[in-house]
Amino acid sequence: MKSKAVVFFILTFFPQAIIPATLLAADGNIKWHAYKEGMSQGKNKQKKVFLHFWAKWCPSCKKMEKENFKDSSVIAYLNKNFISIRVDTDRESALSSEYGIRGVPDNWFISEDGETISNLPGYIPVKLFLPLLKYIRTNSYKKMNFSKFMKEN
Repeated sequence: MKSKAVVFFILTFFPQAIIPATLLAADGNIKWHAYKEGMSQGKNKQKKVFLHFWAKWCPSCKKMEKENFKDSSVIAYLNKNFISIRVDTDRESALSSEYGIRGVPDNWFISEDGETISNLPGYIPVKLFLPLLKYIRTNSYKKMNFSKFMKEN
């Protein structure tokens, strides 16, 4: 009986201890990674990285969380095509300083080899966010500007 209680406790309060991270993301949430792990996975899996700097007190961050990061199409696209990293600027101030973050939210796109593609400070409207992800993932940024991409797609 005691072992059943322990198993119940672990499954209830620490599911990530037993359930693979890929299954946790299947519940309709973005699979967020810690910075070092995510950057390493980006290189190992040859995927681009979406790096999102945020803070708890930031209204625009809350808006992106509510609108962009709860949109099922965005969630599916990020989980399939990017390694997503979220950095709390208040808790990880050294990392925020390394990237020169002056305001939040600040959204960065990193190539498979770890080089910066671009960053977009501020809130990104949900209607532009998915097309932007596609623009970055398909390497269209190397061939055309975003306006042209939007007209062609």
